[in-house]
Amino acid sequence: MQKTKNLFVRSLHELKNPRCLVVTALFIALNVTLDLLRIRIQLTPDLRIGIGFVLNASIGMLFGPTVGIMAGFSTDVLGYLVNSGGGAYFPGYTLTAMLGGLIYGLWLYPRKPGRLRALGAKTCVNLFCNIGLNTVWASMTGGKALMVLLPARALKNLILLPFEVVLLYVVTNLVLKLYERAGLSTASEA
Repeated sequence: MQKTKNLFVRSLHELKNPRCLVVTALFIALNVTLDLLRIRIQLTPDLRIGIGFVLNASIGMLFGPTVGIMAGFSTDVLGYLVNSGGGAYFPGYTLTAMLGGLIYGLWLYPRKPGRLRALGAKTCVNLFCNIGLNTVWASMTGGKALMVLLPARALKNLILLPFEVVLLYVVTNLVLKLYERAGLSTASEA
């Protein structure tokens, strides 16, 4: 089979591999479970890092942006079904999760995740997804003015960014080593 240069097509072809489906499903299930159990890294009483993002980033790193988008969609919808507590579903957050999967796939696939790639990926996710879109969604669903929410959300994401980048770098490199040690190959090696 000829190796295509189009990142999205190459990522789409990953879905033909049962390993992609199994690993992606496992990471989605872990992400939803971590969220359900509220497992986070607590830095201060007001600042915490949810660690599920490293699983989404790992999916994007291993299988690319197309699979990352699909995993973002699945993680958000399944997370809502499991964790909603009867609250209303809002599709904006699903869009944000899909964009996050896209960003991780574009920055990390199919290369080894270096420090600059981890910094670029997490900075883009924090800027466009967390500060940008999620602030708009929170304003729409919470009834607060966008400019009231924006400064606090921007400051929080700026403070958390260095910790999240280190966590992203360490975990994605560990996932890649474990994946390769298990005798599995990434698309860049296929």
